[in-house]
Amino acid sequence: MRESVEIEGVRLFLSHPDQSVGTWIGQREILKQLLACWLVVDDHDLPLAPRLVGMPGVGKTTLGMAGARARRQELYIYQCTADTRPEDLLITPVLAESGKIIYHASPLVTAMIRGGICLLDEGNRMNEKSWASLAPLLDHRRYVESVVAGITVPAHAGFRCAVTMNEDESTFEVPDYILSRLQPTLAVGFPGREDEMAILKYHLPFAKQEMLNLTVEFLQASHELKLDFSTRDGMNVLRFALKRLAQDPDHPLGSDAAWRESLLQCLGEDALDLNALAERRRRTLGGDSVPMGLGDFFFSPDDPLHPDFDHDAEDDD
Repeated sequence: MRESVEIEGVRLFLSHPDQSVGTWIGQREILKQLLACWLVVDDHDLPLAPRLVGMPGVGKTTLGMAGARARRQELYIYQCTADTRPEDLLITPVLAESGKIIYHASPLVTAMIRGGICLLDEGNRMNEKSWASLAPLLDHRRYVESVVAGITVPAHAGFRCAVTMNEDESTFEVPDYILSRLQPTLAVGFPGREDEMAILKYHLPFAKQEMLNLTVEFLQASHELKLDFSTRDGMNVLRFALKRLAQDPDHPLGSDAAWRESLLQCLGEDALDLNALAERRRRTLGGDSVPMGLGDFFFSPDDPLHPDFDHDAEDDD
């Protein structure tokens, strides 16, 4: 049976906290920064709502989980999507078996009521209308208004939140008045070699060292070339390779060949040659070439009519 509370005469049925198990390995400084955001240093002080930004798969959600565990608070995760509506974020009306309307509090509102931590996951996939409903929560007012239920929900003093944001193209631009409330920005980068090995061993303790080494070498080479293959990608490659070997112990594939087959199946042909992939992307992005201006389409660089023509040099001659 769901726990419920009554606010302004309206009964709200609460969401369940997230029970996922995960450990933050390495990069202790960014965990300390997150915990600092959630501190209050005076009775008049307020906690911050930081942005955790980085490429998909670098551990932003895991970082938020680790922060909640460090503070020994319940964690609630709301997965943001392009079609998230304000009522999805706050309070949703549901038709019960009795034929009556009952109200379900979202993970966010449940965290507000219970004094937990809410992680808005992939927040920059959410539209502006939904973000607007959170504006009063993210500043000194610390409340939300539900149009559906017709109530105002204040945040418990212990409530904390953070927002993860992916650095990719399949996202919305978050409006400035919201970004000004989501500060500071904490950049989650790729782990170093030792940390990446420790992460793989934590999640796949049954993997042989030989295959762990292959995966870490691939990931570290990818990071060095500024490619976007993540630790999560490495775990998937390694996991599939191990399954292929376990599926048929007498399979003619050796560990190296099974790992390479898995790399191809999980990440595609581009992953087989990281240097060539990095060079293609560099050329796609323009490389070291100088961007062309409008004048370049009509005049050669040495034409006196070109906007960048150096008339002073001509006078010197």
